[in-house]
Amino acid sequence: MDQLVFIGTGDAMGVPRVYCDCKVCMEARSTGLNRRYRSSVAVEGEDGAFLIDCGPDWRSGMELRGQRFAEHILVTHAHFDHIGGLPEWADACRWLGRRGQLYAPAEVMDTIIRQYPWLPGNLDMHSLNEQGCQLAGWDIRGWKVFHGKNGYSYAYRLEKRGYVWAYCSDSIALPEEQRKPLHHLDLLVLGTSFYHEQAEFATRSVYDVIEALKLLHEVRPARALFTHMSHDIDLRHNYGLPDGSGFAVNGLTIPLHD
Repeated sequence: MDQLVFIGTGDAMGVPRVYCDCKVCMEARSTGLNRRYRSSVAVEGEDGAFLIDCGPDWRSGMELRGQRFAEHILVTHAHFDHIGGLPEWADACRWLGRRGQLYAPAEVMDTIIRQYPWLPGNLDMHSLNEQGCQLAGWDIRGWKVFHGKNGYSYAYRLEKRGYVWAYCSDSIALPEEQRKPLHHLDLLVLGTSFYHEQAEFATRSVYDVIEALKLLHEVRPARALFTHMSHDIDLRHNYGLPDGSGFAVNGLTIPLHD
């Protein structure tokens, strides 16, 4: 049976922030409940495995899992917290004499290659079109989602043997057309950086929890897990989330089947 493993659940800066002495960051330095690598997940099953995103904490996440190689990685967008580990992955491929398989929408792939032009020496680059791709038996379709002041990201809807889930780590204020693929899901993984973000909307890029709960009420997934969390979210606190929703933590493993 397939399973989803959360390798990282943090926002672009991760937790703890190096400069910060807030209660969440201090706890993250001690017992580590709130310690968060940049957001990434692994999908594993009898038909194979792949990662979604490869940020600057890729090596730390791999070491924590005791994993020495990843063959397939799917990328949501070309921001550093989602692609900063690609050079380390390519170096691992070089030393192991194995080629990695990188998947991303064409415009995302173009940005990645401009930023890291040497990657094709060790990685096979697969630009996704409207038909998407299939990895580990999952039919995967991506679509562009609004990422606030940061432009656009991509979300992915994955289907296999009647189970349907979506990964949407970086989005905000999705218009109706971009919300449609989030309906009728068994699981929605959604980015929520703050519980209630006070900043001006024009400066923001990711849902907060209050906004996310309104979205859940509309699209009604059977289960929802929040990721991409900043140091505003304290996992020691009971936020009174409704049944079927919760916060992901590093290492959380859940089944991807009924």
